[in-house]
Formats: sequence, C-alpha cells, structure tokens
Amino acid sequence: MPNFDSKRRFDEENVYLNPGRDSLAPDEDIMMEQILENIHTTPIGQLLRKIATLPEVRQEKILDVRQQLTEGKYDLNKRLDLAIDKVLEHLTS
Repeated sequence: MPNFDSKRRFDEENVYLNPGRDSLAPDEDIMMEQILENIHTTPIGQLLRKIATLPEVRQEKILDVRQQLTEGKYDLNKRLDLAIDKVLEHLTS
C-alpha cells in the first residue's frame, strides 16, 4: 500500500485558498475586474440584485394564508395555477 501523507496533500491544495498568497496574475486580475464591472448587466446579476431586495419573510401574508386554509377559504389549486402562470409569463417575456 502506498504511503499517503495527508498533511502534504492538503497543504498543496490550500495554496489556492490562502488569501495571503501572491496576488493574481495580471490577466486573471483584469478578467475578475471585468466580471465585477459587468455583473449587474448579466441576467444572473440582475436576478441576484432582485433577490437581495426581497424581504426575508412576509409574516403577515403567511398568517393570513394559514387562517384562510384552516377556515377552508383558500383555493389552493386556483392560487397555484395563477402563480405558475405569472412565473411562466415573466420567464417568457
């Protein structure tokens, strides 16, 4: 069975995770700057920005829907169909 030196193996891998190591190569640095400058114009960047502006939890909405569900006044199938239609419409427009 070959000898396995786990410390050496992980030390070699940690070179990439060590923030104190030498700075990026010039071409990698320029590429990172371009990515950061253009992140807000990409679809994923725009989505991340929208997600960041959403409230964590709309507690009053949750409590209202729970009450309607227990009282049998919430038509789950109708609401689900409407939500899916809105999502599909937004994705295709």
